[in-house]
Amino acid sequence: MKKNKYPIVWSKKNFSIKIFCSIPNIATGILVKADKAHFVVDPGDGILRDLNKELKINDILNISDVFITHGHHDHVGGVWSLLTYLRVMNKETPLVVHYPKGCLEIVHIHNAFNRVYSGNITYDIILKEIDGDRQFNSKKVTIIPFPVVHKEYLSDKKTTRQVPALGYKFIYDNIKICYGGDTAYCDDLVKHAKNSDLAILEAGHDDDTPDDMHMTLSEAKSIGKSAKEYYLVHVPE
Repeated sequence: MKKNKYPIVWSKKNFSIKIFCSIPNIATGILVKADKAHFVVDPGDGILRDLNKELKINDILNISDVFITHGHHDHVGGVWSLLTYLRVMNKETPLVVHYPKGCLEIVHIHNAFNRVYSGNITYDIILKEIDGDRQFNSKKVTIIPFPVVHKEYLSDKKTTRQVPALGYKFIYDNIKICYGGDTAYCDDLVKHAKNSDLAILEAGHDDDTPDDMHMTLSEAKSIGKSAKEYYLVHVPE
């Protein structure tokens, strides 16, 4: 296990991941590089600042894919600013946004963006709703989405509901990175983390009482030990 200190950087051959931050209720931001391909995962608040420090402008403009695990604000708070920046800087290549079926936040952000900038967007935004766990490829990277268990409280602060939520496994040159997103302990995460070169696991529950929203430290560690390496993220500060 690595210490929860950001940014977290891991690389192997020409495949790397940088976790700018993953702070519950504040922000998450992740950059995946596979040779010359650049993917953004869970662009929370501050993602433009972080990308600007990490990449040249042309590299930001050539980002091809965005992967959303779920629609909570700490994971999608930077989507609008990223879309707007790419427009202002005249991005010309398409941007594909992958998101779980039923994630209304992404749909509404996209619709609002199109209404505000109708007729004045320099690039195509392609929404790819994910329903199931069928793998696909982008820029020579294989992506395997998988369902996870994440819930939220309703306004009565007692009732919970399931949030459309995914984890993703990224495979490049036979190197496997598994990112669980926000999730309680679940079999799909256990399966995909096992034998991965790197597992990124949230441990958002602050004690050893399991619930259906986040994993405890002990739960996350038990999954992480099945991977070759792992990081714990989204740990309350």
